[in-house]
Amino acid sequence: MPVAAFLRTKGETIETPGPACILTINGGSSSIKFALFDVSNPPRRLLRGSIDRIGQPDAALRVEATATSPAISESVDAADYGAAIDTLIATVATDEAARSVVAIGHRVVHGGPRYAAPQRLTKEVIGDLRILSAFDPEHLPQEIRLIEAFAEHFPGIPQIACFDTAFHHDMPAVAQLLPIPRRYQAQGLRRYGFHGLSYAYLIEELGRIAGREAANGRVILAHLGSGASLAAVRGGKSIDTSMGLTPAAGIPMSTRSGDLDPGLMGHLARTERMTPAAFTKMVNFESGLLGISETSADMHELVDREAHDPRDAEAVALFCYEAKKCIGAYAAALGGMDTLVFSGGIGENAPTIRARICEGLGFLGIAIDPERNEQGAALISPDSGAVAVRVIATDEESMIAKSVQTVIYSGSR
Repeated sequence: MPVAAFLRTKGETIETPGPACILTINGGSSSIKFALFDVSNPPRRLLRGSIDRIGQPDAALRVEATATSPAISESVDAADYGAAIDTLIATVATDEAARSVVAIGHRVVHGGPRYAAPQRLTKEVIGDLRILSAFDPEHLPQEIRLIEAFAEHFPGIPQIACFDTAFHHDMPAVAQLLPIPRRYQAQGLRRYGFHGLSYAYLIEELGRIAGREAANGRVILAHLGSGASLAAVRGGKSIDTSMGLTPAAGIPMSTRSGDLDPGLMGHLARTERMTPAAFTKMVNFESGLLGISETSADMHELVDREAHDPRDAEAVALFCYEAKKCIGAYAAALGGMDTLVFSGGIGENAPTIRARICEGLGFLGIAIDPERNEQGAALISPDSGAVAVRVIATDEESMIAKSVQTVIYSGSR
């Protein structure tokens, strides 16, 4: 394993004696998260930051404090995604640890039917991603821009795609099927599922915390954040998940609708002359918590205001109701359940939401200890509970770093 690495910026080659590092990039529609890890077993995080609220006047760069540098929180020029990428590259390139980057790992939302494992980003793979952009036009084009920008600024540094769909790639065939004419299957139209990097981490962490038997049991994972989904896992493998062909499916989210009656699009096309593009914009950016409440897409704000605004209360109630229904459905698919895990920004930090989702699920063996739940304990069910209800902070970036390390040092793919 090399102790010296090369960072090539704009054609300039710089040799540095620092420890080899992996840079991870997690690009969303309105934010980009980044982190640096040293190459160790497991990779150790050296730095973490993000550019948030891309496209808004209050866009900000945030970098967590390290042992040698203070935290950063400052306004930046991120009027659009291109400007945010320029800011990100400038930030990364000036960090001392980044001078020893040996590989860059990207979270790529959609891997389509072909990609079930991390891949070196070649011209062929990028070409496939362009084709897959039709499945996810809200994320993939921006992720491709990130990949190409880093290839330009850091030539010679290998880039690895880590796919969010990979965890669900081998779901049972019945869970993959869309009930539409079979000819569309040949075009790759099926249920894929997302949040796979998070789910892979949660199962790994569950095994570390509770043992292999728990991780191999009947587990329901609830990744509840601005994007939200649930997954049913048995034997460490996904058997079903709430998102489908695109990340807009499943339960309501911050601005995404979740599942809808397919007749709605035809109705709005007839009555409002709504175009497919306008419908796509509505279900991805104007619906969910924001659409119901008409005030906010932020769950914490809605909970704070729900006593005074019935729209906010209805948004919270619908989110909890749909998550509760999904848990019941997945308990049926699993033939019972042993563990329920809450994760994501809401799942980790909103005890009120956890309590409301679990309320009334005693018939499945789910009970929570109110004091533990309020404190955000790792185990929020009673010790004697039939189902272990846990809160586990997810870490997609560490899964990216592990995947990248496996690829670049195994010589595979």
